[in-house]
Amino acid sequence: MNNPTQFLSGAMQPHLLSLLSLGKPRVVTLIVFTAVIGMLIATPGLPSPTLVFLTAAGIGLAASSAAALNCILEQKIDAVMARTLRRPLPSDAVSIGEALAYAAITGVAGLGILYVYINALTMWLTLATFMGYALVYTLLLKPLTPQNIVLGGASGAMPPVLGWAAATGTVSPEPLLLFLIIFVWTPPHFWALALYRSDEYAAAGIPMLPVTHGMPFTRRFILLYSVALAAVSVLPFATGQSGIVYLICALALSTRFVQHAWRLNRDPLDINAIRAFRFSIKYLALLFSALIIDHYLFVYAGQVQLF
Repeated sequence: MNNPTQFLSGAMQPHLLSLLSLGKPRVVTLIVFTAVIGMLIATPGLPSPTLVFLTAAGIGLAASSAAALNCILEQKIDAVMARTLRRPLPSDAVSIGEALAYAAITGVAGLGILYVYINALTMWLTLATFMGYALVYTLLLKPLTPQNIVLGGASGAMPPVLGWAAATGTVSPEPLLLFLIIFVWTPPHFWALALYRSDEYAAAGIPMLPVTHGMPFTRRFILLYSVALAAVSVLPFATGQSGIVYLICALALSTRFVQHAWRLNRDPLDINAIRAFRFSIKYLALLFSALIIDHYLFVYAGQVQLF
C-alpha cells in the first residue's frame, strides 16, 4: 500500500502548480530579469549577492501578487478567450478565496522584504508600479481605450528603475532610458499578439487596436513603433551609458525586429504575427543581456568610465 503522505503530496502537487501559475511566472521572470539588469548597471562592480537576491525576491513576489490580482479581476474575460481559458480561475483549478490569499501573502511578503531589507523608495515605487498594472490598467485602461497597451506600458517599463533604486536609493536619468526602451517595445509586442487573437479580444469586449481600428492600421503602427524602438534602443550608447558591444547588438536586434514588422505589414498572415510576437520576447531579453555584457566588459577592461 502506498504511503498516505506520498499520496497526499502527489495529489497536492497539481493544485500547488495551479496556484503558483496565478502569479504568471514567465512574465514575472522577465520583470525580475530587467530589474536585476537595472541593479547591475547602477553598480560599477558587482553588487552584494544578498542585495540582488532580496531585491529579486521582493520585486518577484510583488509582481506575482499583481498578476494574481489581475487574474481575479479578469476571471470572466479569461473564461471567454481561448488563450486564457485554461488559467486557474476560469478552469476552476483554484478558488477565488485561494487566489485572494495568494495575492495578499505574496504582496505583503514582497513589499515587506523591499521595505525592511532594501529601502523605502524601492518599496513605494514597486507598490505604485504593480497597483498601476493590477488596478489602473486592468480596470480602467484595458476595457475603455485602444491605447490601453500604450498607456499601461508605463507599469511594465518600471522594473529597471526599481532595480536602480534598490542599488542606489535614488532614481536618476540613466534607468529612465531603459524605461523608455521597454515603454516603446510594449505596444508592438502586444499588438502582434492581438492581431492573431483579435476575434477573442472582440468576443471579450476588449478594445484592442485591431478590434477598434482594423488589422491594416495595427500592422502599420507595429512597423512605426518598431522603427521608433530601433532609434530609442541606441540611446544608451548615444548618452555614454554603454559602449560599442551594446551598439552592435542593439542595431542587429532592432534590424531584425523591423524586418519582422515589415514582413507582417506586407504579408498579413497569422504566422507572421506569431513570429513577430515571439521574436519581441527574445529581443528584449537579448538586448538587456547585451547591455549588461557591455557594462562589465568595459568596467573590467578599464576602457571607459560609464557613470
